Amino acid sequence: LWDKYACKEYKTSLNLLKKHCNYNRNTIPQISEISSFLQLQTNFRLRPVAGLISSRDFLNGLAFRTFFCTQYIRHSSMPLYTPEPDICHELLGHVPMFVDRDFCDFSQEIGLASLGASDEDILKLARCYWHSVEFGLCRGEDGTTHKAYGAGLLSSFGELEYSCKERSADDPYGVGDDGMPLRPVIKPWDPAVAAAQDFPITTYQPVYFLAESLQDAKLKMRKYCEDLPRPFFALYNAQTETVHIDRPVRRARGIPEEEGGGDSE
Repeated sequence: LWDKYACKEYKTSLNLLKKHCNYNRNTIPQISEISSFLQLQTNFRLRPVAGLISSRDFLNGLAFRTFFCTQYIRHSSMPLYTPEPDICHELLGHVPMFVDRDFCDFSQEIGLASLGASDEDILKLARCYWHSVEFGLCRGEDGTTHKAYGAGLLSSFGELEYSCKERSADDPYGVGDDGMPLRPVIKPWDPAVAAAQDFPITTYQPVYFLAESLQDAKLKMRKYCEDLPRPFFALYNAQTETVHIDRPVRRARGIPEEEGGGDSE
């Protein structure tokens, strides 16, 4: 199914991982080796975490070209599905795309915009992330077929086919007896629309966003992020691996005194 439905960037990157990181049927790729390879290729790195972290912390990590990566594996009783990301999802879905520089830059755009963002805008950015990095589609080289670049699709053979297969105009919409959507709605990639689009986490997605290319996805995301209200703009320095901001930031200290109580600094 990857040959048929995965984007060309994914397939190119997967071949590199097979060559350099022991991606094969007989070995288990090691996160430390993969992270070292990614740093050489795109200056991205993996950082293992014990479980789920907040959207703000996760997105902030992307600003520093760091992807927080789970280590556990789904239970053997449910090999085809896990409600939370596991190592299969990370290594088969996310990692190959982090070998591609355009995709890494796209992911970092979301991360940089999250620094100093309001809770409301964090939610908007998290939705953009979900509808792109997790479940994004782009056009194939022929300009008509749909290919997957989102990790949630690339690590699920069932949803990969569901999201990308060609259908006739007569195929119905709606929900089947199993509670799954019969066919998805495909919308053009527009971060402003994606930022307002809710999503389920226990069924196939009813809505996917289709970019013209990864470059198109990145440029539109950058424009959307530039228009978000922010207390400062952040710029990543690849040489020092630090983030610089364009104005001083005032840091609050301590707990504000209640009215009429104590001295203030």
